[in-house]
Amino acid sequence: MQPYMACLNIRREDKSVRCGGFLVSENFVLTAAHCNGDKITVSLGAHNVKQWEQSQQKISVRRRIPHPKYNRQTHNNDIMLLQLEHKAELNEQVKLILLPPTHQRVKPGTVCSVAGWGRTSALSKVLPDVLREVDLKVLDDEACLNYPGGTYRNYNTGTMMCVGDPKEHKAAFKGDSGGPLVCGKTAQGIVSWGPVNGSPPRVYARVSTFIPWIEATMRKLQP
Repeated sequence: MQPYMACLNIRREDKSVRCGGFLVSENFVLTAAHCNGDKITVSLGAHNVKQWEQSQQKISVRRRIPHPKYNRQTHNNDIMLLQLEHKAELNEQVKLILLPPTHQRVKPGTVCSVAGWGRTSALSKVLPDVLREVDLKVLDDEACLNYPGGTYRNYNTGTMMCVGDPKEHKAAFKGDSGGPLVCGKTAQGIVSWGPVNGSPPRVYARVSTFIPWIEATMRKLQP
């Protein structure tokens, strides 16, 4: 179990959607801006989201703060802070994850991991109940920029990361959105977008670019 992981239950009109997120302070969760909705509930300390587990803390979201420059068409600045209704209780099952220094870049070739409750294949419509994790390689920006067919034409080297070796057929997929790409002990990326069929590489929001915005926003809203 990853103690920093958050499972987001998002209501959009009469639909329910699932995303991932991660705890960055006692009352803030970081996720993707495209995971926004009318009402969000966060589960912390969860392994199996369908079962009641003693470790779980379910907390409503008081405020949703998507990045002011989030662009739904290009997926740029796909990052959002969620202020929780009250502080999470930190313990062995619920912990914070470190954020990187501003503008730190992860070396291509670094193997990082991503966890989530997302679909495990393009053919499966079912979301798994149990948290799964996969190791993925960080690629250089060119791997996305020069990819044939213009799949990644909206790739932005300042705000995005290109992740997942196309030869390995491993990737984050639907339902994993908003979860962290963890390199070492640091959340370097946020699951954002990629080809509809789920194949790698996938694009992640580059957390280090947004550190000034994250810190300023949390400071402004801290009670």
